[in-house]
Amino acid sequence: MSLLRHRPLGMPRWSRHLDTYLAWEALVTERCNRIHRVRCLRTVFALVSRLGDGIGWYVLALLVLVAHGRPAVEAMLVMLLSGGVGVLVYLTIKRRTARLRPLHRNARIEVSVAPLDQYSFPSGHTLHATNFGIQLLAFEPLLAPLVVPFALLVAASRMVLGLHYLSDVLVGAVIGVSIASIGLSLT
Repeated sequence: MSLLRHRPLGMPRWSRHLDTYLAWEALVTERCNRIHRVRCLRTVFALVSRLGDGIGWYVLALLVLVAHGRPAVEAMLVMLLSGGVGVLVYLTIKRRTARLRPLHRNARIEVSVAPLDQYSFPSGHTLHATNFGIQLLAFEPLLAPLVVPFALLVAASRMVLGLHYLSDVLVGAVIGVSIASIGLSLT
């Protein structure tokens, strides 16, 4: 009953919870972005982000092809196809939700890497890191010491570089897991 007295008339309770969450998330993003102030860390996260654009995953897929030859072709083709599906999914969601990036909403966010577009939800880098990481590990589990830290750093880079909120990263990961699961069911 006391909550009802503090809510504006007609404002549903879930709306207040959402506003509280979004304020907390903006604070988390701002705090993660403080790491950006340390030059060597900024350089590491910028490099990881750049590799997460695709080149890092393509190099790993190529290494798997070289190491395993013909048996890896189908799995790597499915992985690449799932990457295309991922692009379609996250671009569709981004256009429909049109959530502006943290750098557009908070002047304290420092950015050294140009965003690929103006919208943040969901994180395409995280989607691909999760999708490709899971599929690579399903085919070649020995890559885990390389793939798992790389995927985690790609996801973290999105917030450190001020390009995404936590929910962008989490939803990107969930979509990536879903696409990877579908891809693995095809091989």
